[in-house]
Amino acid sequence: MISEGRNNHLLSNWKCLLICCAVSMANCQYGFDTAAVAGFQAMIGFLEVYGYKDPKVKSGWNIHTKPQQLISSFLNVGTILGVILAGPFAHKFGRRPAIWVAAAVSMVACGVQVGVDSLAGLYAGRILLGLGNGFFILFSNTYTVEVAPAHHRAILASFFGFWVNTGSILGAVADNYSKNLLNKHSYQIPLASLFAIPFLLSIFMIFVPESPRWLLLHNKTAEARKALQQLRGTSLSPELLDEEFIEMQRGIEQEKELASTTSVLDIFKGTDLRRTILSAGAIASHAASGVWFTISYGTFFYQMAGIKNPFQTTIIQNCMGLFGALCGMFLMHKVFGRRPMLLIGAGGCCICMLAIGLLSIAGKSKDAGKALVGFALMFNFFYNGFTGTITWPIAGELVSSRLRVFSVGLGTGINYFFNWLISYCTPFFLNADDLNWGAKYGYIWAGSNAIAFVFFFFLIPETKDRSLEEIDEMFVNKVPRRQFKTYHCVSSERAKEIAIKDMSETAKAEFSVHTEAL
Repeated sequence: MISEGRNNHLLSNWKCLLICCAVSMANCQYGFDTAAVAGFQAMIGFLEVYGYKDPKVKSGWNIHTKPQQLISSFLNVGTILGVILAGPFAHKFGRRPAIWVAAAVSMVACGVQVGVDSLAGLYAGRILLGLGNGFFILFSNTYTVEVAPAHHRAILASFFGFWVNTGSILGAVADNYSKNLLNKHSYQIPLASLFAIPFLLSIFMIFVPESPRWLLLHNKTAEARKALQQLRGTSLSPELLDEEFIEMQRGIEQEKELASTTSVLDIFKGTDLRRTILSAGAIASHAASGVWFTISYGTFFYQMAGIKNPFQTTIIQNCMGLFGALCGMFLMHKVFGRRPMLLIGAGGCCICMLAIGLLSIAGKSKDAGKALVGFALMFNFFYNGFTGTITWPIAGELVSSRLRVFSVGLGTGINYFFNWLISYCTPFFLNADDLNWGAKYGYIWAGSNAIAFVFFFFLIPETKDRSLEEIDEMFVNKVPRRQFKTYHCVSSERAKEIAIKDMSETAKAEFSVHTEAL
């Protein structure tokens, strides 16, 4: 186990906390955009450009199923392309340059969407923004997992949930205040507001050090040590900093010994196959929860369900998600391990979606509408407070440093493939011109959450407070899932012994020089 002195207070690591918070802000774009675009589909100004007149609908305007599908799903197509390109880019250039590239692509994408008035131009902007999102999501979450101290890794890597929900609230608020503009400005203002996120992030990244583990993988030892010192600040004494760096260095060296090359195909070989399955499954649980349905079509769904104030309801839904994310960050840090968080989240989401499905029996009565909103809010609390908060830290820590970006990239690609499928198919279920399922759509997500619960229960190990090198050791030694919590690792102890020996030899050398001078 790691030295007790390294298990210091979160505020002692204030510098790393601020750095991880800044890098995770990349996920704010994802939340803002999805919430804003969900609202566009209920805006007269947007529908006048991309929809059609429909006297059957209360607003007098509607949108065809095909563009409704493509507007949301093309974002996921771009994200899939982003994570495919991310692996080779990360291996050569690192985490920081990838975030700068994503910021530039995102700003171009925002400009395209604001400036065009054709569906083809809008689709191109959605794909470009998805490309930027793919880099943002993959590299911001990979970076925070790699640089965070072991005992604070969950809370620092879970800023994903905080920023996504903050972005969702901002996107929903922007829609709410611009929805009454009966022209293009109704949707152009929220889209133009999106420029702020990549712009601010590109400035913040000037002050962020590169990942020490990525630097060690590329034999940049001096730069890696300097980066670790920048990240830890004064939170560790010199000897404890040496211990962490040596453990990190030895872990990277052992990975290189096990595989002389880094090939994407290695994620399907040996123990790395097990790690890839667990990581990809954890990430894909986002799609399985049904959250993409509530994010992309929440406002439209509430409108079709007869809810009086669909835009305000979406804001409340996103506020509940943020409250859940904050509660989840506290609970994972102070109360629960990884597995209980996952199981509570999947179980809670399953029950809420089942309740939404059952409400279809009650029709569109006022009481049924209130109950539907209530369970939708509870769903957002359980997802963002538990499953959505903890899965990114788990996905990043379960895989090796050498293959992290490839394994997490695969999981992200799979997740966004299903998000694309959900985006494409959901209008068929909700649109009055097609299946018009309404609340019955919740039955599908109740079943998928039940499957995720079973996956978490039987396969995901407990890794709370373990260093990444200790997790590597347990996978290499093929430790069963049930023994992860109690297994005695020796990697940290060996690093401690080496650090003490190095300091002793340094002290002897300094004493010898001093004696000779006398």
